Amino acid sequence: MQFLIAAITGLAVGLHNSTWGMYKDSPHEGFTWPKYMRSAIAGLIYGPIIWYLFGLDMYSFAHIAVLFGATYSAERATMEIYKTFLREEDQSKYFIPMQLSVFGKPVESRKARLTAFVFYVGGIILICYGVYKLNAAYHAGQITWSPWWLLFICSVGGWVSAFGGAWKDAPLEGFETFKFFRSPGVSYFYAFLASLLTNNLMLIALCSIGFTIASIETYKTFFFPNKPRGKFAGKPILFPEMLEKRKKFVPLYIGIWLFVIVSIVMGLMSNPNGLINF
Repeated sequence: MQFLIAAITGLAVGLHNSTWGMYKDSPHEGFTWPKYMRSAIAGLIYGPIIWYLFGLDMYSFAHIAVLFGATYSAERATMEIYKTFLREEDQSKYFIPMQLSVFGKPVESRKARLTAFVFYVGGIILICYGVYKLNAAYHAGQITWSPWWLLFICSVGGWVSAFGGAWKDAPLEGFETFKFFRSPGVSYFYAFLASLLTNNLMLIALCSIGFTIASIETYKTFFFPNKPRGKFAGKPILFPEMLEKRKKFVPLYIGIWLFVIVSIVMGLMSNPNGLINF
């Protein structure tokens, strides 16, 4: 049963990602079920893996919420790394290239992109290893840092997102101070929220960036539905019928958010052993 709950939670993550992505992109790219289900399948795989690796209790609302945030982070990292470094696609349809670019120009050399892929993934692995060792040292009593300083470290994903976004977007859109600091600020808030649900620093770090992406993409997608994504700025709408058809997926999206919010609230009410307790 716990495996099933973990799988359903992972599926919810994937459908959440698929829906906001489809909602923004489909008027420009059209809609296909295989593309829509890609993230759903990834979430379905990652959910049980993360549940097993961290020994989460799927009968706990707190752990369900934590699993959602951590799986969100893993799914997004996988898809964005694939699109940036590995996928071969015509970039002319984009205003902002989705492929690895330098000063707004896509890197055509596959060898160069694969080299960058190795260094980028290696950097992520080193960050994760550092947080893992920090978690072990903290719980072994080897360090006595303030929880608030630990949360700053756990929100490192927000800074990675900020620098990555600036590298990709700023050469074509210009640098926006608020936009740059938005992800670090939101990720610190979610690191704090996750710290009320778990005391595992790795899970807090994963939830921090996972919930940050979910929230910011929801804001950009559904609060400004008629504003095209930056990557399609100035590009024509080739599939105008999707402006109406995409609305059929909104109830599913809202349902998933309600599932997450209820899990967080119930998790907080159950007073779990979090990093921070009031």
